[in-house]
Amino acid sequence: MKGHVLAIVMFVVLVVLVAAGTVHSARFTPARTPESAVRSLFEKVKSNDLAGAYTYVSPSANVDQQTFTKDINGRDGSLRTYSKIESVETKVLRSDDNQATVRATTKWSTAVGPMFDTRDLKVAKEGSDWKVLWESEKQANLPPQVIPVNYLRWDIIRRGADEDWGAQNVESPRIRILSMNAVEKDGSVVIMGEVRNEDTVPGFVSVGATLLGKDGKTLGEETSFDKVSHTLLPSEISPYRIDFPKTKLSDVQSVRMQPASLLIPASADPVIGVLHQRLEKDASGRTVLRGELVNQSGQTVNIPHVLATYYDDAGRVIWVSDAYSDKALLPQTPVPFSVDVRDDLAANVHSYRVTVNQYSIDRVQ
Repeated sequence: MKGHVLAIVMFVVLVVLVAAGTVHSARFTPARTPESAVRSLFEKVKSNDLAGAYTYVSPSANVDQQTFTKDINGRDGSLRTYSKIESVETKVLRSDDNQATVRATTKWSTAVGPMFDTRDLKVAKEGSDWKVLWESEKQANLPPQVIPVNYLRWDIIRRGADEDWGAQNVESPRIRILSMNAVEKDGSVVIMGEVRNEDTVPGFVSVGATLLGKDGKTLGEETSFDKVSHTLLPSEISPYRIDFPKTKLSDVQSVRMQPASLLIPASADPVIGVLHQRLEKDASGRTVLRGELVNQSGQTVNIPHVLATYYDDAGRVIWVSDAYSDKALLPQTPVPFSVDVRDDLAANVHSYRVTVNQYSIDRVQ
């Protein structure tokens, strides 16, 4: 009887060891090519195995696992911290017997929609395997300092249900549509232009539009959603863009605009500077608007959102595009941004204007 029990125990131990060996081999499969090293790294990220992903990072890169994890997962409450990788595409740009450069284009699922990130990664051969020379993004460490704050702020006092002072209702801020332009692009009708807060108080602004067909019936109703600066201070101007998918401009008889506003408390802080703006080509040959964002306040801006308005030589709005940065804006620390420009319109862009929305986790109005 004891012999049977011992045999069963040994069998179980053998199964456990085999399983353990299988798990270990599944955790790290040596990369025999530069492309497989990069692909394996991101596939591990996709399966939330960051320790496994780190095994494809070369020790000679001098990047510890904690730093690598922050590079992948984001930090400081940035948009990347709310993201998950969906897919990765790789392409070998250069390669010899010992070194290679591999372009990795990753698609991330975020709280504001899909985002794409392209990195050219250096890969080196170590023994018979290939490993990634991961370059961590350096971040400046600011010295302790006092940042004076001098900005406008609007608070709102409202009468409670049991109180009998003050006005019960307040008027909404006056806003005005400054311009509207309708175009057709990729099978969609796009309505765009600018809206201005013409009041002396801040407002939460939204812009909607209704398309009317030639028979007078409604073809569709949409809003600008996040392609607008919803919080407008007095005299502030925002672009807006409203997309009507699967609609032809030739079917539209007229457009009914529906701007709306609501009085809200607001502040002119934090101030975000936009520096070194320029139009140029990216690595894939597309026209992009690049620049740097600088948070001039002393608080962290977790999710910056860039809105770009493009004008022709007559001052007409010919396109509005936007992009989120997956990096937080730390005080006084520049962060690069890039916004797409339609290649077919690039030659017609006479000027442009960049505005920045922001979301801060610890924001206190």
